[in-house]
Amino acid sequence: MQAVSVYLTFKGNAEEAFNFYQQALGGNLETHRFKDMPEGEKLPEPDQNKVMHTSLTLPNGQTIMASDTIDSIPECRSQELVAGNNFTISITPDNEAEADKLFAALAVGGTISMPLQKTFWNAYFGMLTDKFGIQWMVNYDYPQN
Repeated sequence: MQAVSVYLTFKGNAEEAFNFYQQALGGNLETHRFKDMPEGEKLPEPDQNKVMHTSLTLPNGQTIMASDTIDSIPECRSQELVAGNNFTISITPDNEAEADKLFAALAVGGTISMPLQKTFWNAYFGMLTDKFGIQWMVNYDYPQN
């Protein structure tokens, strides 16, 4: 396994929060908006500029990540965010086989919200909530050609 990171969820202010975190902690910030994804221009205009994914690579090499919730995409819709359900643990496995193994093990007795699948951002990705109510993401990034 390459890394375990915290993934935060915001109700529309991920950009503001991560600009604050970058100022406070330093590091490199990279942000992608919902309008940047395939067919993103078809989303309601207020959702297009929300943060689909942002990552802050800290000076020590560790990363914290986040996104905004939006109601126009079912996978991005979230229950009412409160302290305790606004974070996810993100695992970066070494390959697809390890992703499958970790995902299956964590899913026992839990609920899969997005099965592992190849994505438009060149990753093998899935989301679940384990039997203890903890939210997980498994994201294997395919090598760049």
